[in-house]
Amino acid sequence: MSSAQDLAMISEDAPEDVIFPPGDLYSDEPPLETELHLRQILLLIQCLEWCWQERQDFYACGNMTVYYSPRQRKSEQFRGPDFFVVLNTERKTRKSWVVWEEDGKYPYVIIEILSEKTAATDRGLKKEIYQDIWRTPDYFWFDPESLELKGFHLLDGRYQQLQPNEAGWLWSQQLELYLGIQQSKLRFFNSDGQLIPTPEEVAQQAQQQRQQAEQQLAEMKAMLARYRERFGDLSE
Repeated sequence: MSSAQDLAMISEDAPEDVIFPPGDLYSDEPPLETELHLRQILLLIQCLEWCWQERQDFYACGNMTVYYSPRQRKSEQFRGPDFFVVLNTERKTRKSWVVWEEDGKYPYVIIEILSEKTAATDRGLKKEIYQDIWRTPDYFWFDPESLELKGFHLLDGRYQQLQPNEAGWLWSQQLELYLGIQQSKLRFFNSDGQLIPTPEEVAQQAQQQRQQAEQQLAEMKAMLARYRERFGDLSE
């Protein structure tokens, strides 16, 4: 969803007092439109951070302002992607993403969660900004209501639409992961087609495995007890 205003075109004679201290710019994004949007963004962040838990060379966040004014001004040229990933950077918390404080780096991957209010901007103006100014290699959008999923890869300066595989998933070259829909949610899958889980799903799976192991052990003990009852103790 769009969480920043349209590009503010500030004239060159703008007052100097609009300049903010570099590195001290807070994100200025409005609340997400629905709980559905919030949960989808959190799901993407959780899954990627779990998948890359051993890595320290990326930053993933959502609904955060990206400031990119060439004149280093907070009052102009800013956007708030729903979900974005920057590679080859330090993994640490930030107030916002300030391009001129991050070695000029822009997001490598962006995912916008469409809504009735923002869909036109996400498909139009934002797509142009991400292509022509940010040069973001991978751009996707997902509609949690209609389940529309589309993706684009930057090739020779222009976005080329990605073609889905047989499962309907789209490949992100930057993440080296698929994006696909499962149970009406946008999820990540590895190159082998395995779902990238959340920490909670990992814990649930481990609990299920423990329960299965305990059940198997109980069944073996019961079978051994029946054997002893019928044949006596096993001979050494």
